[in-house]
Amino acid sequence: MLPSRRYRSADYNAAVVTVYRCMHRFLAGFIRAFSFRFCGERAFRFGLLSILLLFTASMSPRVLLGQLTSIKVMDVSVLKPPPGAHVAIVEFDDLECPTCAHFNPLLKKAATDYKIPWIRHDFLIPSHNWSRDAAVKARWFDTKSKALGDEYRDQVFANQPFIYNIITLNQFTQKFAQSHGVALPFTFDPQGKLDAAVQADTSLGTRMGINGTPTIFIVTANSKGAPYIQVLNPDRDLYRTIDQALANTRH
Repeated sequence: MLPSRRYRSADYNAAVVTVYRCMHRFLAGFIRAFSFRFCGERAFRFGLLSILLLFTASMSPRVLLGQLTSIKVMDVSVLKPPPGAHVAIVEFDDLECPTCAHFNPLLKKAATDYKIPWIRHDFLIPSHNWSRDAAVKARWFDTKSKALGDEYRDQVFANQPFIYNIITLNQFTQKFAQSHGVALPFTFDPQGKLDAAVQADTSLGTRMGINGTPTIFIVTANSKGAPYIQVLNPDRDLYRTIDQALANTRH
């Protein structure tokens, strides 16, 4: 059975970003070898910059601008801030999703700048081969501390270009654990409880009508405006949407 159009769109975006990264590395290596031999360091830098700018200009505007697809929300039960908060960010993401990796630093900064909760849900894309394992590992780090689990997620996104299968994910996880003084278990999820929690999040997203990642909402409590707003262009609209949400919750 063919995946939904949004899955195909998400996979297309992921493929384009992956091709871009591979081309970036190939061009850098090629220009370094050619320029160093014939032209020197200055020519290498100029040539690399010129070609990468031209290649970036040819990329899909939808990928570069990060325009996401609107959904019709079928279940709004989780689209609310945690107790005591008036505004929060709710995100459904997949740790192997390049678009999620692009927006992750922005979401983290917004949550810090505004001092609002950032609620992260797993939403697994079926074609991704290591995101489930990464999500389970992130939840294992959550059992040590929520801050450590979130740091693991952030670092997976930051190092995503170098993680391309379960083996490289395991190598990354080992280095992450060592750098934080954490001893890893022989088996992360012997009873399958963490995997079940990841699947429960994905099933929740499906019931809501979500079919791709990232899907990002700004949610409010006791607001004069809409109780939730989906952010379709986070680079452009995230901070503006939070500002409006905060204004609507002031009484």
